[in-house]
Amino acid sequence: MLDREDINFRPDLKGISAYIQNPLFDQLCRYMDEEYKALCRIDYSKDVWAKGWNVKFRKSGKALCVIYPKKSYFTVLVVVGKKEKERVQCLLPYLPQQLQDIYHQTREGNGQRWLMIDLSEDDARYRAVLELIRIRRECR
Repeated sequence: MLDREDINFRPDLKGISAYIQNPLFDQLCRYMDEEYKALCRIDYSKDVWAKGWNVKFRKSGKALCVIYPKKSYFTVLVVVGKKEKERVQCLLPYLPQQLQDIYHQTREGNGQRWLMIDLSEDDARYRAVLELIRIRRECR
């Protein structure tokens, strides 16, 4: 069984999936591969607020998102930077209220907002995260 904070044991995607126990994680990983052919890397974070193993997806040297595994759900980090800001703000009124709240409650630093979004089901919030990732990918 995965110990998220055991730096000495690097899990693979199957181990992370078994830890999360939510098929949405596998669905998102497949999407990132099929849609973007994104490089998937499992890293260990020593950050106090997100300590432990995470899954990073990158394309052409740009981070698309980071997944932080939890029991039965996971948190996705999507950065809205200077290049994405205008497009995301135009889209914002059409996103679920919870995502609008996350956006407005996240402080901007160095022209970026680091949106931490919990996902557990294939719903409007999940589809909004996919849209934020698409914007991130298209804004180079």
